[in-house]
Amino acid sequence: MKTKIKNIFVLMCLVVVLILPYFVFAQSPLDKLSDVGVKGGYSGVTSENDLVTNAGKIVSIFFSILGIIFVVLMLYAGYNYMIAAGDQSKVDKALSTIRRAIIGLIITVGSYAISNFVLFKLLN
Repeated sequence: MKTKIKNIFVLMCLVVVLILPYFVFAQSPLDKLSDVGVKGGYSGVTSENDLVTNAGKIVSIFFSILGIIFVVLMLYAGYNYMIAAGDQSKVDKALSTIRRAIIGLIITVGSYAISNFVLFKLLN
């Protein structure tokens, strides 16, 4: 029982550590894209709905949806874990879902970091 509580506590701490950076209101890398056309030699007249801004918004929405899917999967797996009632196959299935959700989150965060790194290098 203590190991289950310890595992749940560690999982909750991991979720908090992964979610808290989302709420940091730092400068958006998209702010640097406002004059990318001028630097490229084009006229400075652009609209608010240019291609780069829209692509950035689409990527941001995509990663937000993936974050929501992660939370839903964690809630679903946690619920299945709680109602397993000692049935080892149900417990294994719930833990497998939790592991897969965490792996998916790690891949998502990694791809977000890579895309931000590439965007930052392209702008500078």
